[in-house]
Amino acid sequence: MAKKKIEVEMYSYGEYTAWDRDSKALPKLLDITNTIKADIGTEFGYVLIIKKAKGKRLSFRIEHPPFKGDNGKVAPPFTGEYFIRTNNYQFFLGDSIWEPLYDKLGSWKLYTYIDGELIASKDLKLIAKHI
Repeated sequence: MAKKKIEVEMYSYGEYTAWDRDSKALPKLLDITNTIKADIGTEFGYVLIIKKAKGKRLSFRIEHPPFKGDNGKVAPPFTGEYFIRTNNYQFFLGDSIWEPLYDKLGSWKLYTYIDGELIASKDLKLIAKHI
């Protein structure tokens, strides 16, 4: 039997409404852009539509500007993993800016993988909304 080819579409990217991580609903797109005018609470990232990948392992990596974590050391990239539970899966990868703003500005590189293979990436630049 022929192996189903996974279909991936980057549906949108840029700035979004605030995302409730406990809800199944994805955030709403505010602006398609590679340059995010950031303020505290600004949500940014991308939405993927993934088809024919039920049961596959989805993982992500977010490389961010070098800011210090709660332990006083430079925070490592954010990573995570999910299992795709449906054949028509929507996935939001992104973050929301927290205090202090200045150390979150710069390049954020977002990567998504299925079973270790890169399926999507985006480089978003955060600049201060108010100067």
